[in-house]
Amino acid sequence: MTTMRAIVQDEPGGPEVLRLAEIERPEPGPVEILVRVHAAGVNPTDWKTRQRGRSGYGSALPRLGFDVSGVVEAVGPGVTLYRPGDEVFGMPRFPHPAGAYAEYVTAPPRHFARKPAGVDHVQAAALPLAALTAWQGLLDTAELRPGQRVLVHAAAGGVGHLAVQIAKLNGAYVIGTAREAKHAFVRGLGADEVIDYTEVDFAEAVRDVDVVLDTIGGDYGPRSLRTLRDGGVLVSYLSADDDLVSAAAKRDINAGWTLVEPDYAAMKEIAALAEAGRLRAEIDSVFPLEEAAKAHERGETGRTTGKIALTVAP
Repeated sequence: MTTMRAIVQDEPGGPEVLRLAEIERPEPGPVEILVRVHAAGVNPTDWKTRQRGRSGYGSALPRLGFDVSGVVEAVGPGVTLYRPGDEVFGMPRFPHPAGAYAEYVTAPPRHFARKPAGVDHVQAAALPLAALTAWQGLLDTAELRPGQRVLVHAAAGGVGHLAVQIAKLNGAYVIGTAREAKHAFVRGLGADEVIDYTEVDFAEAVRDVDVVLDTIGGDYGPRSLRTLRDGGVLVSYLSADDDLVSAAAKRDINAGWTLVEPDYAAMKEIAALAEAGRLRAEIDSVFPLEEAAKAHERGETGRTTGKIALTVAP
């Protein structure tokens, strides 16, 4: 049996339940590729899954990690898109467990795209889940058009800082919420206005917005309705209960919960923008695979700027 290093957990709990183990290396099945992971992104869905001890869509104790950048090690029957040695990045199998906190992963080839040239594996691994989340919310769900006003909550966060860039690339006027210490960073991404949510009620300060991206949940959804024009779009990544949807419908506002999904076409466009230097993931911190618990501790502070990544292969 061929083995590999991977992060596993034996029970639900805090970061301390994560441990490095030797487990069986997967092999690619029909229309699958085996990728040697060089770096893996760390996302809030990872520590939420760890706390529950299961994903919302899988069995107990799933292996963590969805963001991958690495090199194709082998291909299964029927694969013509990639060959061994190709550099790829992607968000395999989401929302089902992918196990990216490991030396190897398998997945359908179109869950990956070719890694952008000139972008290292850490930068590439930080992009897929967050960039796809922002991309699909803005361009597919909201159908963003040039000149529209967009409000991005947590604009310095993993999804938020990429959403600001993607909205600006598509001609939007962008308003972000962030602590005052992060305003220069958010403006540097292209935001036209930044609101310190600790000092100002954004629901009072912002009006006539066409699209809101809510990455926070809780009362942010209902409060965000007050900022939207009639006929606008509220994209929620955490929750959209019946009361919120009903209140939005009275003003012809499209409000609903959206979940990111693998998207080969969008990944190719994201890769092209990254390769051209027009879209970039800010790296908050980098940890080796064996320090995944420390990466989760950092993420759970809620004070990160951009993305956290794990290095796996050299």
